[in-house]
Amino acid sequence: MHTQPLCFLNKTSLHLSFSSSSLFMAFFLFLLLILMVPSSNAQWPPSPGYWPSSKFTSMSFYKGYRNLWGPSHQRFDQNALTIWLDRTSGSGFKSVSPFRSGYFGASIKLQPGYTAGVITAFYLSNNEAHPGFHDEVDIEFLGTTFGKPYTLQTNVYIRGSGDGRIIGREMKFHLWFDPTQNFHHYAILWSPKELIFFVDDVPIRRYPRKSDATFPLRPMWVYGSIWDASSWATEDGKYKADYRYQPFVARYTNFKASGCTAYAPARCRPVSASPFRSGLTGQQYWAMRWVQSHHLVYDYCRDSKRDHSLTPECWG
Repeated sequence: MHTQPLCFLNKTSLHLSFSSSSLFMAFFLFLLLILMVPSSNAQWPPSPGYWPSSKFTSMSFYKGYRNLWGPSHQRFDQNALTIWLDRTSGSGFKSVSPFRSGYFGASIKLQPGYTAGVITAFYLSNNEAHPGFHDEVDIEFLGTTFGKPYTLQTNVYIRGSGDGRIIGREMKFHLWFDPTQNFHHYAILWSPKELIFFVDDVPIRRYPRKSDATFPLRPMWVYGSIWDASSWATEDGKYKADYRYQPFVARYTNFKASGCTAYAPARCRPVSASPFRSGLTGQQYWAMRWVQSHHLVYDYCRDSKRDHSLTPECWG
């Protein structure tokens, strides 16, 4: 009397069990496929969680800057400054005011193709005020050959250490995007306690003030330039600027320069890279460590050929 229903239930249970197993296997294979296919965002840094560039107002070029050299190789149109290098000249610009701290940024678009030997730069310096004994904080794009990425070099010189007896503090990166396709924002935050370099608001390097002797303390101006550095820029000078590909062009826009000028009263408060008055958040540190783990290609502190008695900030 109960045999037939029991048999029917057993077949149903088997059918459901088989269906569940099939669904589980299909789901497992789907997950495996997702893990095997690289995500388009896999090589992008994690969100820093804070965007300092949004805290500072952009300015027009002529409000904060002036031409420094190569005026015939510089023009301003469509809210962007274009500077270029050819056989006859490069070009450069300089901020009207010197600063003793602040946030300094610009959105920059680089030239594709063969650019070996060419430097496109955005930096702080007091070289004109202290020739041969100056401070400098650099963001430099080292030109490249066909099929190879640009190298972004950050550097810090203290009190003339870039003149003659060079004590550079280079950290170099290959970016996680093509800097020739679109404008990207590059910035330096300089406070009395630290220097922080940013790319699209992601901190890529922090240079702390370990001592007065290894930190820039005198006012600096903001500069930008494009010039021929064939002797060292690309693979230590192996590849030179080739003027068959001239002009070499760089575009700058979205200029930001906010902070304490050299003439500001002592009560002027330094700007911050985070919601705090100084330092980075944990999320910003995480993003910076990710960039340094995935995209750092040279660190002077890890270079065994360097004399680190001259760079005590590496000792820790």
